Amino acid sequence: DTIKRAPSRSLYRMKIIMFPFSLFTSSIKISDRIESLRDAESKLLEIAKTRFVPSPSDHHPHSCHSFELFDTPIAPPSVVKDKNKNCQVFDDDDDDVEHYSLHGVKVVNQQLLASSDDDVSSSSPAPLVLLHGYANGSLYFYRNLHGLSKFFGQIYALDMLGWGLSSRPRFNLHLQHTHNSNDDDDAANNNNSSNNDKVKSAEQFFVESLESWRRHHNLPKMTLAGHSMGGYLSVAYAEQYPQHVEKLILLSPVGVPRKVEEEDTQRVSSMPFYIRALIHTVRAMFNRGITPGYFLRSLPHSKSRDMVNGYITNRLPAITCEEEQQYLGEYLYQNSMLPGSGEDCLCDILTAGAFARVPLIDRIPEIKSGGSDENNGEEGLEVHFVYGENDWMDYRGGLDVQRLCHEKMQDRRTTTTTTRSAETQSPPPKVFVHGVRNAGHLLMLDNYQEFNAAMAIAAGREEDLPPGMSRSVEFVCDEVAAAANAEGTTFRSSRKKVVMSEKDAANFFRGGRFNRRESQQQKDDDAVIVEEKKE
Repeated sequence: DTIKRAPSRSLYRMKIIMFPFSLFTSSIKISDRIESLRDAESKLLEIAKTRFVPSPSDHHPHSCHSFELFDTPIAPPSVVKDKNKNCQVFDDDDDDVEHYSLHGVKVVNQQLLASSDDDVSSSSPAPLVLLHGYANGSLYFYRNLHGLSKFFGQIYALDMLGWGLSSRPRFNLHLQHTHNSNDDDDAANNNNSSNNDKVKSAEQFFVESLESWRRHHNLPKMTLAGHSMGGYLSVAYAEQYPQHVEKLILLSPVGVPRKVEEEDTQRVSSMPFYIRALIHTVRAMFNRGITPGYFLRSLPHSKSRDMVNGYITNRLPAITCEEEQQYLGEYLYQNSMLPGSGEDCLCDILTAGAFARVPLIDRIPEIKSGGSDENNGEEGLEVHFVYGENDWMDYRGGLDVQRLCHEKMQDRRTTTTTTRSAETQSPPPKVFVHGVRNAGHLLMLDNYQEFNAAMAIAAGREEDLPPGMSRSVEFVCDEVAAAANAEGTTFRSSRKKVVMSEKDAANFFRGGRFNRRESQQQKDDDAVIVEEKKE
């Protein structure tokens, strides 16, 4: 079987309407767009190496850091149909393509690696592997690479398969059956099973490519961190290969909560009219299989560029340098204008409204431990959620996962080793939830310093943070806090600051802001008014 989008009449009409505009995009060669994307990437990398550099210290001088762009050959995922055909962007004279490639940037702190080899007690965390969000790329972490290298000896930021400068095969996939068709007599069950098959195939496209990349680089363990869609796919990887994940860091991940129709309707209806209209339009396009990238490629160049530049200006108020805005905008624009590939996973994995077809809240508690013998196997995989203060992703998803994992651990403690079922032999993950101030969904760009601090804390390196560096806030659900109080213990002894309650979380997280720049301006104006009243 093959995954195919339903060719609705509305979609055909939409494509016919957009066809005249798509002629604008076809006039530019793919090779020229690749060259422009490489140029934008190199400029962002230069900014990473020169502008977002932590203060040098005797232990970690800047000279010990190296930056390297790489292209790693990987085996074509088994789910790709017609996998022997060339990808859409990189020519290959050989018709029998034996591999694709994953592009990315590697950062190495030689001194940190050397000190870890000399002193086992101060060993560096497992190499950090960063996965970008939907329609983004590895250089979306350009503000973080140098700073994070103070805590991680090796960092790999990847362009996932189908995005950036990695191979872009057509997203035409074999179905991965997840059910027994003989047992499915009900039409609703058949439809649900078909959706699950699509989810599994789409996930395998990315999971298999990441595993092939890991094997090539011979990394026994990774600190795996994914943003948004990258966070979702990081969970899919950890489900299949927990033995290779030392810690899992989910950066404003998509697809955590279950969809509750009443809450979704109420949330949308509470928004201003123009935002409601925009949401309804976007969801209508989503349901017809039109991705954001396809829409941009269907517009005249000037219109698509204006949309991307407006996105950078309105959604990323922390970026005030015009040159930096220009390079990031060009990076995002050229990434979106190349032929679609990975972007086509959207409708298979999510429903309209960014809810997962198979929510992570039901999957993360089932992730097995990576096989460590520490603590006699009583500690599960550490999973860290990190959200921005103004994030449009719901932080309650992270707290709900923490709650479920805590309940599962409590149930596990009530049974003996001999009576445990196979499902309860491995301890559930131990979950932490962090908040980054003055940040939205793109928290690594909005507040890169506190984001880096959250990453260091998640890796267990809080003691290495400079004294004056702002730290992220940590929150805990009511059930975990009550259990800790009853046992007379602290929730997390490694934290130097007090862990905040679920009520504090409700006050901290303010929800998404459509126009972050206007929101920040209003916040500044309110502060001025308060000061004037004091005077």
